[in-house]
Amino acid sequence: MATATETKPETNFLEAEPRQPGNKNDARRVRRSGKIPAVVYGAGKNAVPVSVDPRQVSRILHSESGHNTIFDLALDGQRSKAMIVDWQYEPIKGALLHIDLKRIAMDQKLKVLVPIVLKGEAAGVKQQGGILEQVLREVEVECLPGDIPSHIDADVTELVFGKVLRVADLPHGEKLKFLTDPNQTVAHVTAVKEEVAPTPEAAAAEAAAVPTEPEVIKKGKQEVEGEGAEEAAPEKAEKAEKQEKKEKK
Repeated sequence: MATATETKPETNFLEAEPRQPGNKNDARRVRRSGKIPAVVYGAGKNAVPVSVDPRQVSRILHSESGHNTIFDLALDGQRSKAMIVDWQYEPIKGALLHIDLKRIAMDQKLKVLVPIVLKGEAAGVKQQGGILEQVLREVEVECLPGDIPSHIDADVTELVFGKVLRVADLPHGEKLKFLTDPNQTVAHVTAVKEEVAPTPEAAAAEAAAVPTEPEVIKKGKQEVEGEGAEEAAPEKAEKAEKQEKKEKK
């Protein structure tokens, strides 16, 4: 009912330059120079603050395999395999602000989220007039870095009312291990909901229930990624490294 689509290895490259960890003004200077702050960790090594070219990062994030792309990271004259594990955008202009990079061992399995792409027209839509609803858009898998698929194609042509496509229906073969609950719904066909106009009596009752005093809406402080993130990045990387070691044990 569904087929997995695997990507061919892509030749990607990201060059990183060491930088001194600093305050928000230091991070702004990095951005003014055309680079963005980043941190590299993993593979049993200490976290290293670096700066990278945001154009190279965007190219990787917008590639077919997206943030699951394994690429060559050049740092201090050495190359290692790495992937992007976290990234932050400026909320208004959408510019990249900061990324976290993780060194990857190609012989050690990873846990990643892979997008699910629905393929075909469901019979319940074509013949029964229903609506196809995709409940789950990503599935967590465990596999070797070289076996990470860019996405999983799920054929929904046989879906009708009362029939559900679940995680257990997605094929994974021997290379992929699904970690998401196998009973979780991926997609199903639902009926079209008709909106019923309220009666005059109901409309009057609803209007009478509206409070006369204005409602006070409390707005929480929205934290925009600032330079504090760069200062906390090494600490976050160390926590991630400790969690990774616990999972291996």
